[in-house]
Amino acid sequence: MWHWAILLLLIGVPVFFAVRSSRKSSQSPDDLVGFGGWLILLAISLSLSPLRTLVDMASLVKTYQQLVTVPNGALAIYGEAALNLAFLVLQLVVLVSMLRRSHRFPQLFICLWFAIPLLFILDAVWISTVLGVPVDRLLAGGALVTPLASFIVTGVWAAYVYRSVRVRNTFGGSTAATQAATFS
Repeated sequence: MWHWAILLLLIGVPVFFAVRSSRKSSQSPDDLVGFGGWLILLAISLSLSPLRTLVDMASLVKTYQQLVTVPNGALAIYGEAALNLAFLVLQLVVLVSMLRRSHRFPQLFICLWFAIPLLFILDAVWISTVLGVPVDRLLAGGALVTPLASFIVTGVWAAYVYRSVRVRNTFGGSTAATQAATFS
């Protein structure tokens, strides 16, 4: 079910907005304020991302049950759960800052973007260290595909947040884009 919802979100919604925006007359840059255009897609994605993280964490329960029997397995579980909870908190902070139209949203979004590979690296190092499993064994089987795809997609959105007039107007005028540029 999630796969179809994500497919609809990734393909259907952009097509809908592209068709809708092509019918409208061009607007002045001052009119581009609020959650509309491409920013609504980012808002939807950011609203669903904490739910996705929770679903991913719930799907690991079986793996965690098997890992408990391994020496240092409980320590590995606690560390990975702490990393995932920290990422979930960051996602919620970014979401709340977006919904409150905080001028810090562009900066926080860039932090979220950099947190994706950082979380993956820390998790791999943690599991490798605690369980004594080589990192190359952890990366086998396409384990790198999902974080890499997530990093690339979020990077595209980060470029949008950095360049968009709508984002600049919605989250604090020209200072928001300037802050995002100087932060990275």
